Amino acid sequence: MNGKWLITSGVMVLLLLVLAGLAGCSSEGAFSGGSLELKGSLNSQQEGIWVNGEGKVTAVPDVAILSVGVDAQVMSVADAQAQASVAMDKVMAALKNNGVATKDIQTSSFSISKVTRWDSTKQEQILTGYQVANTVTAKIRILPQDSYTLDYKAGNIIDAVAAAGGDLTRIDSISFTIDNPAIPQEQARQKAVADAAAKAKQLADAAGVKLGKPVYITESSYVPSTVNRAVALTAETSSGTTTSVSAGELEVTANVQIAYAIN
Repeated sequence: MNGKWLITSGVMVLLLLVLAGLAGCSSEGAFSGGSLELKGSLNSQQEGIWVNGEGKVTAVPDVAILSVGVDAQVMSVADAQAQASVAMDKVMAALKNNGVATKDIQTSSFSISKVTRWDSTKQEQILTGYQVANTVTAKIRILPQDSYTLDYKAGNIIDAVAAAGGDLTRIDSISFTIDNPAIPQEQARQKAVADAAAKAKQLADAAGVKLGKPVYITESSYVPSTVNRAVALTAETSSGTTTSVSAGELEVTANVQIAYAIN
């Protein structure tokens, strides 16, 4: 009987110590200073009305980005370099002569590589020459003195560099973008916020509550580039035919997430 009483008393003492420890904890958590912390309030993302909003604005691109290169392949590295250098100098001159500023021309890649073929008789790779590849990226802009459109100017420049570089010319891609997207981004952002506000109002009305002020906002925007990698090289003819490209329109998108308080 005494043994049972001692065991019961020990359990009671341990329980009292635990309760006393809990009573002495701060309101911030049950274990202050420990790795476990119990909060007294709900996570902020569980409060209020959370909605996503999207806004889209179309804009006409004002910059064309042309990737153009030259490839030379001969039996010696020196000859390949010399041919590529001469061709690239002509391409650079054609770009500048057609209104592309020096600051808008940047070398994007340069390589020298061996070219081999597999000889099935000898069962080995046979060296057939060396290839030098040089690529530049050029930003084509409409200048104040230009009396034509961006896509027309881009088409003319493609023809000019193709003629300048000759058979060594390589056109990798052309894309269109907006040099300063701040204005269409602002317009898209305003539409996104209005979209989110309308959704929050609809949810509040459906739930029979009063919508409060925004307490949390996050935003992201996207300005795409239209890319056309299959550029057809049409040499300029006596009739004045040039390579045809189309700048089209770009769609600037803004997305927001907004949390509204419930009054």
